Amino acid sequence: MRTLLKVMLSIAAIFASTFILGRVLGILTEDNVREWLQIASTLSALTVIAVVVALLAIDLFVAVPTLTIVILGSYFLGFEMGFAAAMTGSAIAAFGGYAICGRWGEGALAKVIRNEDERADMRGAFTSHGPGMIMLSRAAPILPEVTACMAGMTRMPLIRFAMFWVVGTLPYMGIAAYAGSVSTLDDPRPAIFAALGLYAAMWTGWFIYRKYWMKGGARLLV
Repeated sequence: MRTLLKVMLSIAAIFASTFILGRVLGILTEDNVREWLQIASTLSALTVIAVVVALLAIDLFVAVPTLTIVILGSYFLGFEMGFAAAMTGSAIAAFGGYAICGRWGEGALAKVIRNEDERADMRGAFTSHGPGMIMLSRAAPILPEVTACMAGMTRMPLIRFAMFWVVGTLPYMGIAAYAGSVSTLDDPRPAIFAALGLYAAMWTGWFIYRKYWMKGGARLLV
């Protein structure tokens, strides 16, 4: 378990460095996202869709304000198109991370964890606890990308990863997209309440899962 946390923290540190760099350089901030989507909305709905998908897709490489993108995108597009764009962009990031780490992750892992027994223990720990981590990964920035990379690196079957990813991502994106679609500049309360509610629900889920996990019950998810 300690090895699993070490690897996840190492991956998280890489993503966090892009987040910090982006803030220092003043790129991919919430203000940037809002401005780009406003400009895109003056052109066409397809332009807004393209911007939303592109921003969420590059989240694999550079941390972006995901919830802001989904809410604002759905404000301009409406629920159906906003939700579809959000799921598409997020899927590109998630399955892209899975594929990249599935192809090259083992080699990188061997350089970080040289002991084969420790690597085997890490894979076993993620097999047991990875499903819960994937489903609740939207509780915090960077965690969705970290868990996607871990799934690929540990060779979790694609269909299994996809199932847990959909369970955790679809309701999150659906609620965020709906809140954005019914919000207005004069009444942003639906978006605000949705953001607060989503984070509260996810963190409550993490709290319950950790208690369940500590009792060994998470192994039933395998």
